[in-house]
Amino acid sequence: MMPTIVRHLRVAFRHLRAEAKEEAVAEGVANACVAYERLARQRRTHLAFPTVLARFAAAQVADGRRVGSGQNTRDVLSSRAQKKKGFQVERLDLFDEEEGCWIEAVIEDPHTPVFDQVCFRLDFPAWLARLSRRNRRIAEALSIGNSTGAVARRFRISPGRISQLRRQFYKSWQEFCGEARPGPALAATPA
Repeated sequence: MMPTIVRHLRVAFRHLRAEAKEEAVAEGVANACVAYERLARQRRTHLAFPTVLARFAAAQVADGRRVGSGQNTRDVLSSRAQKKKGFQVERLDLFDEEEGCWIEAVIEDPHTPVFDQVCFRLDFPAWLARLSRRNRRIAEALSIGNSTGAVARRFRISPGRISQLRRQFYKSWQEFCGEARPGPALAATPA
C-alpha cells in the first residue's frame, strides 16, 4: 500500500517547492498510517484502500491537521495558524528575488568535497554573468527548485520553451566547466 500512497501524495503536493513537498508527503504518510491503525483497531481493514487513504491524508495535510501535534493557532510556525491568520513564514537562506541573492540557496551536501563546493560558489556567478538578464533570471528560478510550469507562468512563456532553455543551460554549464565541446553562445540565443 505504501508505494501507492506515496505516489498519490506526491501528485497531490506537486505544486509545492521541493522542501515543502517532501514535508507534506511525509506528513501525509504519517496521517495515512494513523488512519489505517484506526481502521485496524475497529477490525475494518477490509475497507482500507491505498488511494482512499492517500486522498484522506492529503486533505488532512492541506487543512493543516498534523499527526501528533496540537492545533495551536498562536504558534507562528504552525501551518494552521499561518492559514487561519493569513501570513507565511519562510526560510531566510532561500533565494531572494528582489536582491538576486541565490548563493545561500545552494544546499551544502556533506558528501560533496569542500573543494567542489568552493569551485561551484565561484564558478556559478561567473557562468550566470554570461547569460542575458532574462535567461539569468530563468536559470536562477530553476536552480532553486521551481518547477518548469511555475517558471513558465512567472516569465509568461511556454513550459516547452523552459525545457529547451533548461537543456541549453545544461550544455552551456558543461562547456563553461570544460566538460563538453564549445558551441554557440547562450546569451545570444533568442527567447
